[in-house]
Amino acid sequence: MEKDVIREKAMETLAMEAAAVKKLMQNIDDEFCRAVACILACKARVVVTGMGKSGHVGRKIAATLASTGTPAFFMHPAEAFHGDLGMVTEHDVVLAISNSGEAQEVVQILPVIRRIGAAIIAMTGCRSSQLGQYSDFVVDIGHEHEACPLDLAPTTSTTATLAMGDAIAVAAMSVRNFTKQDFALFHPGGALGRRLLLKVQDVMHTGEENPVVESTKTAKDALFVMTEKGLGAVSVVDGSGRFIGLLTDGIIRRALAKDYAFLDEPVQEIMFSEPLTIRANELATAALSVMEKHKPRPVTVLPVIDEKGAPAGMIHVTDLLKQGVV
Repeated sequence: MEKDVIREKAMETLAMEAAAVKKLMQNIDDEFCRAVACILACKARVVVTGMGKSGHVGRKIAATLASTGTPAFFMHPAEAFHGDLGMVTEHDVVLAISNSGEAQEVVQILPVIRRIGAAIIAMTGCRSSQLGQYSDFVVDIGHEHEACPLDLAPTTSTTATLAMGDAIAVAAMSVRNFTKQDFALFHPGGALGRRLLLKVQDVMHTGEENPVVESTKTAKDALFVMTEKGLGAVSVVDGSGRFIGLLTDGIIRRALAKDYAFLDEPVQEIMFSEPLTIRANELATAALSVMEKHKPRPVTVLPVIDEKGAPAGMIHVTDLLKQGVV
């Protein structure tokens, strides 16, 4: 019996909230477009404010706006009434949220915001409310019954508000032609940021860590360098310092299976003369792709070659994995 009630009420809640969000499509009117245009024309920040559950939703809307190209922050209306209104300038746009449009903490700061000169966009379910009447633009979030069986706890209304906030943010970022690269710039610590911002030069081994030997050195010399640097490979250069090949631990192992005479021969005799290479300014994801797609089997290292043809560094697959590049 209890399980049936749980399932019934959960499904009923989702159905009500889904219906409320779908109904919002009717509210994407000319005034909604003018409100978004106001945000796009804003020379400063979008200041989001709201009390209670509307405030919690407002924080998320501000975060979404900020991460998608619209500078924004949340201002608590009660704190605003006691000094934080000093953060608002005449060049800002204030996005005030209240389902009823009568939240006292929000309404009481509107005259001061008007005096400062900032534009006001209301997100409310009641256009005729004090908030609706005081604002330059009204974004209608609808007025549906709450999913709460008492029709009291903000449920349907907060979902609708959040969805409309997303609609504003996505519309604005689309007009701005906000790209994946722009998104990554604001998310350098995330997986997307690493994929779109991290370059080979950020993770490659250079200087003393870069294993390099001249072509006249013996395979034994190269093996010592390979062991010291710990990357499982060495770049081979000619007398002028140009990259001419690569010697890997795999090549050494296969040669040892035959005999040991090669160890005293010049390294150029057993090196791979046409290995895969990459540039330092390439994305780290490109390096991983090159490694994984090599046939007949993936490779684990790539020499990094500069514009003069010299080995500027070396990158190992573990360097990429440590950075979360996948």
